[in-house]
Amino acid sequence: MTKRTGRRRILYLAASFLFTCLVLLILVGGGGWLLLSHPKTPLPAHWNPLRDLSVAAPVTPITGYQLNRALADDAQCRAVLSEAGVMFAPMEDLVVDRNCGISGRGELSQLGTARLAPVETRCTTALRLVMWEHHVVQPAARDVLATKVHRIRHLGSYNCRRMRTAEGENNRWSSHATADSIDITGLELEDGRKLSLLHDWATPGPEAEFLHRIGQGACNWFRVVLSPNFNRLHADHFHLQGPGWGYCR
Repeated sequence: MTKRTGRRRILYLAASFLFTCLVLLILVGGGGWLLLSHPKTPLPAHWNPLRDLSVAAPVTPITGYQLNRALADDAQCRAVLSEAGVMFAPMEDLVVDRNCGISGRGELSQLGTARLAPVETRCTTALRLVMWEHHVVQPAARDVLATKVHRIRHLGSYNCRRMRTAEGENNRWSSHATADSIDITGLELEDGRKLSLLHDWATPGPEAEFLHRIGQGACNWFRVVLSPNFNRLHADHFHLQGPGWGYCR
């Protein structure tokens, strides 16, 4: 991510936050709370901070607030996935120790449109992934490649291990140890094409343009995104991570 792109993203997030605060102050201060909470409010749900997130709804400055609410509540997270037709079968939480385990655990096997090999992960990771698929991956496939994504290939989500760096294993625990991330290696398209980051990322053409676009777009839904541009350990996959310090490369 370039410095200019990074500044634009920071400015967009700041503007969205300030806009949301302003809307809330105006509406609540002016008696708008009743308007927002009324069952027949004329305000569309995707502009109403009191309404739950819908994956299919247009993205507005309110979307981030609705997403954060769903990420903070497993029941709401599961309800949003169910409403979107996502196949996320609930499982008992996995408790290993203070460093490893999965809360909000489930088996994910289909997003809104694309399928994937069943993977154990957190509801929060599944929700971020389906927002990325719906708002970034499928639109990019349509615009750049004139097709749809049929399947997303991955290396898994949960792995009780420490972080890996170019210098070796790190003392810090990986976000995979709590299933807060997932590694994506490629995609299969509806027209039969199969794309991989290892072979198509650096090969000039529409396939590479598509992969770069969806990698950059993942930064809108995950806090940490590492692509083949990051280092040799990520030459064959996107590392998509929910919590983190806000890094995209």
